Amino acid sequence: MPNPLQYNKKFDELNDEEKELLEINKKTIADFVEQSSSISDVNYATRNAHAKTYAVAKGTFCVDQNIPETLQPFFVQEKFDLVIRFSNAQLKIKNSRRDIPAYGFAVQIRDENNGLLANFPLVNFPLFPINSVSTFLKLFTAINRSYIKKGSSLLSIAVQLFKTIPSVLTGSFLKNIVKIIRRRNDFILSFDYYSVGAYRLGDYMIKIKLEPKSVDKNIGRKQNIKKVLKNYFQVNDFSADVFIQFCYDLKDQPINKLNVEWKNSPYIKIGEVKIDKNGLLDPRSCNNELLSFNPFESKTIFQPVGKIQKLRDEAYKVSMQTRRKINKLLHGKNTDL
Repeated sequence: MPNPLQYNKKFDELNDEEKELLEINKKTIADFVEQSSSISDVNYATRNAHAKTYAVAKGTFCVDQNIPETLQPFFVQEKFDLVIRFSNAQLKIKNSRRDIPAYGFAVQIRDENNGLLANFPLVNFPLFPINSVSTFLKLFTAINRSYIKKGSSLLSIAVQLFKTIPSVLTGSFLKNIVKIIRRRNDFILSFDYYSVGAYRLGDYMIKIKLEPKSVDKNIGRKQNIKKVLKNYFQVNDFSADVFIQFCYDLKDQPINKLNVEWKNSPYIKIGEVKIDKNGLLDPRSCNNELLSFNPFESKTIFQPVGKIQKLRDEAYKVSMQTRRKINKLLHGKNTDL
């Protein structure tokens, strides 16, 4: 097996047009968050993506005893404390019994002194439909404006969606779309979860996969996900294996082409995520909505890699700053949201 490629900041660099579009997008993110309580009809400011929180839990990451020697310097403890947020990818919170099966499994890892090591927002769909930074920013800006102004920018949304068609007509993407449609009613904890984009592991670049163990996919079919999760954790523990892939060759493991799966890079097990029975935190607490899972708040050696990933840095910051400002004011009035 060849040596993994080393990280280079060139993978993250945006051109002048992309930087200008990002500034425009950041303004619409702030506007969206400021109006998000009325958009979703809730009494707090929501996130600009994955707005709906199903549950927040405390967990543990246990390092695999057979982890390769070269990886041991990154895991100086046998166990790490976790905070995990289960969510839905939609921008608007809907009080429907069932949501589209676009789920989030965001993991925050802390050291023995409760210091933040890394945030990893994982999702149950391994690919991303847009490789062009400009197209993504224009689409996301148009969607934000449509919510803010209630239906405006629909033509702009349609134009940018049309541009994404070539990206979704790949074998990898179509295969995973069919897979998610077939599993649309499966239990949220039965899905595998992925980092989608790449992350640093020291000087190298990796992707992450979380694979649940012994979870019945038929639990709570077509029922309210919040209630099903609550009921599940009242009587069950949860565990999932964690794997990584290394980037060895940009042809087989592209950093800035997110609509195809990496190939010729074996999965390496690094540990296990565990959530004990009764591990859910109080769902009514305002603190759940003050939590941040911004991967750029991670230690430098664990941060995201790639141009689309780079957009998260500024987007998360703007969303979080606006959300915290509003929710802290609400928190002073009412501790339960």
